Amino acid sequence: MSNSNPQADKDSDLQQAANQVKPDEVKENLKPSEQKEQPEQLTEQEQTPFIEDDLRTDK
Repeated sequence: MSNSNPQADKDSDLQQAANQVKPDEVKENLKPSEQKEQPEQLTEQEQTPFIEDDLRTDK
């Protein structure tokens, strides 16, 4: 009696990703960027205060 798993025969997601790596794309993504990305502007509804302003110590 065999404990073979049909899923085990297929490549794992990690193995598939490793097989599809594009070295040129990785090299480009690892280059330092001179321009720093600015934070996205949030709408008033999206701006959620997690800590009350009067309790903050970073201001």
